[in-house]
Amino acid sequence: MSSDPWGRVDETGTVYVRTAEGEQVVGSWQAGSPEEALAYFERKYEGLVVEIGLLEKRVRTTDLSAKDATAAIDHIRTQVEEHHAVGDLAALAARLDKLIESVESRREERKAQKAKQTDEARSAKEALVVEAEELAQSEQWRAAGERLRALVDTWKGLPRLDRKSDDELWHRFSHARSAFSKRRKGHFAALDAQREDARKAKEKLVAEAEALASSTDWGATAARYRELMSDWKAAGRAQREHEDDLWNRFRGAQDVFFAARGEVFAERDAEQTENLKLKEELADEAEKLLPVTDLKAARAAFRSLNERWEAIGHVPRDARPKVEGRMHTVERAIQDAEENEWRRTNPEARARAAGLTGQLQDAVDKLQKQIDTARAAGNDSKADKLARELEGRQALLDQALKGLQEFGG
Repeated sequence: MSSDPWGRVDETGTVYVRTAEGEQVVGSWQAGSPEEALAYFERKYEGLVVEIGLLEKRVRTTDLSAKDATAAIDHIRTQVEEHHAVGDLAALAARLDKLIESVESRREERKAQKAKQTDEARSAKEALVVEAEELAQSEQWRAAGERLRALVDTWKGLPRLDRKSDDELWHRFSHARSAFSKRRKGHFAALDAQREDARKAKEKLVAEAEALASSTDWGATAARYRELMSDWKAAGRAQREHEDDLWNRFRGAQDVFFAARGEVFAERDAEQTENLKLKEELADEAEKLLPVTDLKAARAAFRSLNERWEAIGHVPRDARPKVEGRMHTVERAIQDAEENEWRRTNPEARARAAGLTGQLQDAVDKLQKQIDTARAAGNDSKADKLARELEGRQALLDQALKGLQEFGG
């Protein structure tokens, strides 16, 4: 018979382990000595100790699931409870109980963590849904579209919720994306229609611009081109593949017209500059006629100058008032001389002037006699009154005499 503090072997080879409830049969050993039997079952005990130690470490340091941990504990506990080893089985059972507590604690922690992650995922998905629904009303088509695609990627990276909640949130999220896509598609369809209308309108403008390119009605055509440009701007943009080609044709037609007009205007400007030089020379000649001393010669000379003037043609617009003003000044001076000559040589006018002078002279003589008579009679008051009247008549007489002298009288 052989024994140690935790077990013994009897004469029949039966091996026992000592427990708090008494001795329990471990097994039977017939192949060797009792010491070998105890050593064998003690090694089985040490194996359980190692196995429990490894399991404790796995539970503590890895993400071993509670289910797998519990299964492993149950497997070891069965061996302990069936007394298949010699050693302190109660200590092993206590370690297994403590390990079960750790597993349960980990299970609760993971459950709480999972619940927290679920709540965070729910909040994150609800926030994504709210943002997607706001973006669904946006007209920033490019930016909003890119943001919605980014939201989808974010959604895919979040944990799933319970089926009902996840499906409801996804339905709202998907509906918002669909609504945005529908609005964007409608917007660009309308934009395409507008651009097609713009293309048709600009085709007509280009056709008219090209038809006007060879016109020589410079003023009216230039004005029409300005109107066409306003119509072009008001028409909006055509499709990108048409816009540049239409503009090049439209602008090219205008360039042809304005280049031709520019050449003509350049020639005209050169001609008008030469005309100005000729008219300034005529104005110099005309101004030499002043002052008028020989009216007949001056009149004939100015008539000849004026005929040459009219034959020359147009001068630059900004120079016209000055050079024409010089000629008009000479013309008015000759006209004034003609009027003075007419007044001086007009017989009827001279007769009227002589008659008026005679009447005034008679009135002056009569008043002088009346004054002399009044003074002789001592009536100075009447004489003074008549003297004042005489002054007025004398002034009129002096003026009439001066006018009569102009007629050579």
